[in-house]
Order: sequence, then C-alpha cells, then structure tokens
Amino acid sequence: MTKVLIPAQRRKQIQELLELHQVVQCTFLSEMLQVSEATIRRDLEWMESQGVLERTHGGATLSRRLPVEPEYNHSAQAHPLEKQWIGARAAALVEDGDTIFVNSGTTATQVVRHIRDRARVTVITNNVNAALEAQDADCEIILLGGSFRARAKSVVGRFANEALRQIYASKTFIGVDGLSLKYGCTTPINAEAELARLMIERTHGQVIVVADHSKWGIVSNFEMARLDQIHLLVTDEDFEAQARVELAARSIETIIAGPETNGRQSM
Repeated sequence: MTKVLIPAQRRKQIQELLELHQVVQCTFLSEMLQVSEATIRRDLEWMESQGVLERTHGGATLSRRLPVEPEYNHSAQAHPLEKQWIGARAAALVEDGDTIFVNSGTTATQVVRHIRDRARVTVITNNVNAALEAQDADCEIILLGGSFRARAKSVVGRFANEALRQIYASKTFIGVDGLSLKYGCTTPINAEAELARLMIERTHGQVIVVADHSKWGIVSNFEMARLDQIHLLVTDEDFEAQARVELAARSIETIIAGPETNGRQSM
C-alpha cells in the first residue's frame, strides 16, 4: 500500500520536482504523488501564496528570487554562446532607418555588437560597455548621460531620463534580470527599471526582450515591463517549451536563436 503523504510532505516533493524540471503539469504531479488533480491544484495555490511558484495553465513554474544585481563580468560569463546567438538574432530584426533603444546588460551588449556594421541605424543606449565596444561602428551610437553605475557598466538617473524624453524609437531591445508570467520583466535596480519603462513608453514600434533561458522564473524587486507591453522574446533553444506556449497565449512571439541565426523559429 502506498503511504499517504501529509500536505507538508507532498508540497516538499512538489518543490523538489519543480527544482528539477522548472515547469511541471498537474497531471504529472498527480501521477507522481498519487493524489487527485484537485488536491494538486490546492497545493499549488498554497505554494504560490508562499512565493515558491507561479501557477500556469494546467501546472506551475518555479519562482526564483534575485534580490541583488550580479556583477557585469560575472553575468558575462554565464551562457556566453547563447547570448551571442540571441544578440545576432535580435540584431537581424533591425531595419535600415531604425532608431532603437538598447538598455544595459550583457545580452543587450550582444545586440549592439551585431548592429555595429549597420550604417543606417541609430542606437540610443545607457549601456556604456556596448558603446565603448562600438566606438568604430558604422552605425550611429548615442550614449545617454547620467550617473555611472560601475557594477552594470551603465548610466542612469535624471539626466538619462530627461534625454530619453526627447526621443522616440522605432524598436526597443530590453535585457532583463528576470522574466515571469505573473511579474513580467524585473530587475534588482530601481533606476534601471525606471529607464527601461521610459524606453518602452517612448517606443512607437516593437518592444523586444532579449534573455537566455536561465532568466525564466526569476523575480526581482522592480518592474521593467509588463507582459502585455512585450511583442517579442528572443531567447535560446533551452527555453522551456511550456513557457513558450504560455507566452504565446499572451500574444508574445518567442524567437529561438542558435548557432545558425538566419532561420526564424517561433512559437
């Protein structure tokens, strides 16, 4: 006879399965724990109230917290190939004549790297590292002024925001620290979030999030963008298939980048 688990034991096992798979379905949990799907749904509801997970259609995704911003150089070492692929694929969305906003972060830097030879494109950014790397670029680079943040190699604050309020962009590329169904795009730094929100507000075309698969399910302190403000997500092939379905249900197209970035794979 199978031992009946008390709720605390069952929820512990659910959390362990989530940590292993990142995304789970109610049917899978019901079979694994040998309880009804109604019981599983009640468990997921309670666990969501505790901040452990986010419920999705028919299941749940693990919720991970990011209270502190990682160092730029540390971030650059995480998933470097995936970020290069994402940058190349995102850059392919830029058209001649575009004026684009690009925010800070290592994935956003890759977007600028792959645009540098586009002479008829204007890039407006607070990403100091990207601007320095593109100093001999054919495209026009406009670096916003403001308070320098060494940890992120970016500029933020009143001067950067005031400059943005005088510009409209045809596209915006936003790198994020966390991406979540419930909380949208988030970052640990309020000033970075404020600038990203302003970039989106001043964009009359597509808002494109560039993020590798590891950002899914992470939640930080400050909102950069709601999901209903995003048109496209450019990510890598390890991004969860179920997450792509959930985003598609919210009218967000997911573009998968890989070593060959010419083909457009989407959900």
